[in-house]
Amino acid sequence: MRPGRRGRGEQHAGLDAWPGYVDALSTLLMVITFVLLVFVLGQAFLSVALSRRENVLEKLQAQTAELSRMLALEKAQEDTLRGQVATLSTQHDADTATISGLNQEASKTQAALNAMTEMDHQTEDKVTALNQQLAELTQQLAAISSALDISKKDVTDRDAEIKDLGNKLNLALADKVEQLKRYRSEFFGRLSELLKNQKGVQIVGDRFIFQSEVLFPVGSAELTPQGIAEIRTLAKTLKQVSQRIPDTIPWILRVDGHADHQPVHTGFPSNWELSSARAITVVKLLLSAGIDPHHLAATGFADYQPLSQGSTPEDFARNRRIEFRLTDR
Repeated sequence: MRPGRRGRGEQHAGLDAWPGYVDALSTLLMVITFVLLVFVLGQAFLSVALSRRENVLEKLQAQTAELSRMLALEKAQEDTLRGQVATLSTQHDADTATISGLNQEASKTQAALNAMTEMDHQTEDKVTALNQQLAELTQQLAAISSALDISKKDVTDRDAEIKDLGNKLNLALADKVEQLKRYRSEFFGRLSELLKNQKGVQIVGDRFIFQSEVLFPVGSAELTPQGIAEIRTLAKTLKQVSQRIPDTIPWILRVDGHADHQPVHTGFPSNWELSSARAITVVKLLLSAGIDPHHLAATGFADYQPLSQGSTPEDFARNRRIEFRLTDR
């Protein structure tokens, strides 16, 4: 029976010790909580103190920058004042030198005045001589004026003569232009008669126009057999008419090549080269037909002188052309 009792006593002793452990743990937890609270409060106070110190430090840095700026301004003002002082010193030295020079000039002037006073009688004699010279110069000036009037009259007569010659020259030029117009009308009239049934050939004002398709394949500067025949017909007519044109009329047959604004897809870089090459080909054939090269010129206008502004095939065909102008140089 005793052993059984002792076992129950030990159980009661273990139960009695548990509240002590709980109290110890509670106390330890409160201590830890208090320590953490103190630590957190310390961190907060420390952050506030550091923030205040940073603000104070920023203010001190701003004050330092302002003081540095003011110091720089003071230095600049000091340098300016030093420069002004140096300038004033230089000016003072220059003024002193100027005053000294003026004093010397005043002394010289006074001496000159004294000398002039002594030379008054000699001056009067010189004035008399100068008056005599002035009278002689006046007479010479009168003679020169008379000669100038005669020269002006000669110039007026020459101007009238030049004007008369200019009028005569204008009349002569107008007469030559009128003669050239008559020969051009005859030339175009004969061509019109010879080519009246030819499609793509027409006269517009002072120009005789061949559509390019009459003379050249599309995109080419080589004359077709039909084109060669047409140009030889033109050359024959021109030779007949040119024999009657006087040598005093400086006439010229200008061959103008024109193209449309479509891009070139053949061996030519652009319409400039194509239009120029066509005009040169026609001129070469005229040369071979016996036309004097002094009366021929080849020009290329590319697509910049169109007859039609549209973009239809008919407009393009109208703009591709060779024009002949019988004009003066």
